[in-house]
Amino acid sequence: MTGANQTSSTVAEPLRFALPTGVEIAADRFGDPAAPSVLFLHGGGQTRHAWGSSAAHLAELGYQTITMDHRGHGESSWDAGGNYELDAFVTDLLHVIEMLESKPILVGASLGGFTALMAEAQSEESIAAGVVLVDVTPRVQRDGVLRVFDFMRGSADGFDSLEEAAAAVASYLPHRRRPKDLTGLGKNLRRSDDGRYRWHWDPKLLEVWDVNRLNERQAEALIEERSEAARRLTVPTLLIRGRMSDVVSEAQAREFLELVPHAEYVDLEGAAHMVAGDRNDVFTDAVTSFVQRHVGPGRG
Repeated sequence: MTGANQTSSTVAEPLRFALPTGVEIAADRFGDPAAPSVLFLHGGGQTRHAWGSSAAHLAELGYQTITMDHRGHGESSWDAGGNYELDAFVTDLLHVIEMLESKPILVGASLGGFTALMAEAQSEESIAAGVVLVDVTPRVQRDGVLRVFDFMRGSADGFDSLEEAAAAVASYLPHRRRPKDLTGLGKNLRRSDDGRYRWHWDPKLLEVWDVNRLNERQAEALIEERSEAARRLTVPTLLIRGRMSDVVSEAQAREFLELVPHAEYVDLEGAAHMVAGDRNDVFTDAVTSFVQRHVGPGRG
């Protein structure tokens, strides 16, 4: 792991985690490396920048926060062989945690949530101080997942401008106010050699994640595998759902709470599947309260 020294908890320190597999994971760290840790894992098609303000807020309270790009996303390695099965993300996460000084609380949205869930459940000893799942449960709504993939497929060839990208996002997320400042959106796009703006993820992801490749029996087996992983959770656990989500229903959230009786639950009004982007203030408050109660106050 390499990084540059910073003095302010609100300034991101860029990190590179060189994993034994040859994969390099790009990350940002905020706060004191010796403080209790919170590791943020973004959803599919996003980057570590989705968590910036939440990570900075927790760092101001005395925690070390790390936001990382999954393989195939942002500035992390793109796998030449297109290995984007969940097991690969889990292996990456376990290697990253081995390089940290203390067990982190894992905050994972969608893909990041599945990765956190499976990494914790598959380990003989707990690798996390707690797990926060953001709008993800073992059983999800197929139509909502397909809508996410349809958006990713429809924008895979990129945009002529940031304004065109913003219009596509506004169409996909009609409940969210379209931002006037496109700086944040620009962090999730890269300018290709042909001048077009493309999302910071490997198009090969779509080949691996095509939910239509699973028949009904395979889909149910996958749900049962993730349900069994949830049953094995013993660390403090929090499920945060967007009340407007079309990916996780209230019934599916309640099913998860039956699998994990000790889990806490927050249902955020005015938020859909992209919870942190929709209601970042109340999302951050929920995560902060969970962290403070389960790992104690930060340093400082």
